[in-house]
Order: sequence, then structure tokens, then C-alpha cells
Amino acid sequence: MPQPSARDSGSHRDSSRPAVLVGVDGSAASRAAIAAAAREASYRSAPLIAIRAYSGEQIQRRAGAPDESDHGRTAESGLRDAVREVLGTERAARVQVHAVLGLAGRKIVETALQVNAQLIVLATNGSRSMLMGTVSQYVLRRAPCPVLVIPAQPAGR
Repeated sequence: MPQPSARDSGSHRDSSRPAVLVGVDGSAASRAAIAAAAREASYRSAPLIAIRAYSGEQIQRRAGAPDESDHGRTAESGLRDAVREVLGTERAARVQVHAVLGLAGRKIVETALQVNAQLIVLATNGSRSMLMGTVSQYVLRRAPCPVLVIPAQPAGR
């Protein structure tokens, strides 16, 4: 089982209050997933955990991060910004943020197991086909709890 990284904030385990977990990739669709996950967490009186998986290569391409030690901080900063943009500063301060190195689907499922998640919320990748992305498919097949997939909004909506 993976160990929590130094970049994770908040407790990884609180079995007395199963969490709502939201996967965030920085897209507009994932912002809709953050909003839906926050509503679900509120309905369920559950903590909200936002997770973003990253690879050093992705972060370097996107942000020009100079070395590997900065990749996690860059991913976490982007995740915190996305959560704050959707929920506002006060509500975002109550969200646990986890930036983890690795494959998104695998890290979402592993984190869901670690925190005893009661729900995982994801966004579709917005492809024009009716098929979901590989991360959503992976999580749907392996999740230890129900998964809510938020569809991407068509352009102009």
C-alpha cells in the first residue's frame, strides 16, 4: 500500500467519517466535479478530499518546473487553486488536498481505500464520443465505493 507523501495535507484515515473523494485534473469539467463533490459531502456530512495525480513530466511541460522536487508543489498548488476557485476561500480551507505522484486512476482507487471513501466523484474528459476516458473507466471497475461521473458540458452551455 502506498505511503502518504509529504505533500498530502490532512489525515489519510478517519474511518469514523468516510469521505467524499474528488479527482481533479485541472480541466473545466473537473471544476464541475469539485462542485458536485462538495454538495455530496455536505449532504452526507462527510469530509471532502480532492486528489490530483501527477507525473513529473506533465508538470514540467505545463509549468516549466525546474526540478523534480518542485513537481509535487506545483501539482498541489494547482489543485488548491482549482478548489478555491470553485468553492471560495472559506470552504476550500476545509478540503483536504492530496497531490500524489503516479497514474490517476490507480491513485484515486488507492486513496479511496485508504480514506474509506463513501463516494468518488470524477468528470468525463469531454470527448465527443460516448465513451468515458481511461481514468473514469479504471475507477468505475476498481472502486471500493459508488462513483459519480459528471459529464462534460457541451461548448456554449
